[in-house]
Amino acid sequence: MITKENVKKILIIKLRGIGDVVLSTIVLDNLKNDFPDVNIDYLTDAPSKPGLEGLVQINSVLTLPKNQLSKIKLLRQIRKNKYDLILDFFSNPTTAQITAFSGAQYKAGFPYPGRKWAYNIYGPPERDKYHSAILHLEFLKIIGLSSSHHNLYFYLSKMDNLFAEHWLIQMYLSNKSFFCISPSGGWPSKKCEPEKFVEIAEAVIKKYDLQALILWGPDDFKEASIIYELLGKKSYIAPKTSIRQMAAFISKCSFLIANDSGPMHISTAVGTPVLSIHGPTNPHHQGPYGEQHEWISLSELDCIMCNLLECPRNHECFKDLPLNRILEKIDKLILKNKLLGKE
Repeated sequence: MITKENVKKILIIKLRGIGDVVLSTIVLDNLKNDFPDVNIDYLTDAPSKPGLEGLVQINSVLTLPKNQLSKIKLLRQIRKNKYDLILDFFSNPTTAQITAFSGAQYKAGFPYPGRKWAYNIYGPPERDKYHSAILHLEFLKIIGLSSSHHNLYFYLSKMDNLFAEHWLIQMYLSNKSFFCISPSGGWPSKKCEPEKFVEIAEAVIKKYDLQALILWGPDDFKEASIIYELLGKKSYIAPKTSIRQMAAFISKCSFLIANDSGPMHISTAVGTPVLSIHGPTNPHHQGPYGEQHEWISLSELDCIMCNLLECPRNHECFKDLPLNRILEKIDKLILKNKLLGKE
């Protein structure tokens, strides 16, 4: 096990999507509890860097380059940094090699076949038993570290908040209650159809007399534009934003309706209630983390949670999801979070 007095520098490795990286931040307060004076660095993919750099718990953020020569330079840098503990929460062949050759005294990762050799401390052998956030806590618990803190983090700067505030003032939304819609999704099959979002938004606007703000990233502008055109004057479409500026808009809305996506997990980190809509993914593993949130899926569908990147059928998991069930979830979200004066 780990001798805590020997740990002065920690490297956390977490790659893949922004949402996955947000979920990994659940370890930060726990590590600071065990190692109050430690320097914590992160190794992640470039899109996730903005949400990490600036967090008070993190010293610096490294990003995994694409080409092999740059990867060798990164490995040399990591070895030069002389980390005492590496927490490889990704544990693929590349991150296993980085961990193995880091020179760290404590090298922790998942005991996957073909990669177990890279580590001398192991996290849980089974990942599918836990929600993705809880998995990180179980990892800490197994290696003898604190696991009682449950906060997620995503960095927002003063400028990010001012960007959102100024735009809301220009649109006369700053003093109004509004909800956000995010059609984002990492794979095509995770994306709910724009027409379904329109159906949901129209019902919410009518029932709660709210404004709708449609958020989008570079890969979602087409879907966002369709939603905006179909809703017409009932909605607003956000300007082009960075991921942090988008997060600032999320932090200022009453609630978010989203697919299983980065914005959905960002919402949990910035404290905005979210209803997530799931088709191919398992909400028990990838749903929004925290009691203040809700998720919905067409659980009786025979192909639900298929995990396929492309739907081979008619995307019934979204198209056939009954509107009344969705509204029930939104009612629950509003009531338990005491939104819009509802108690």
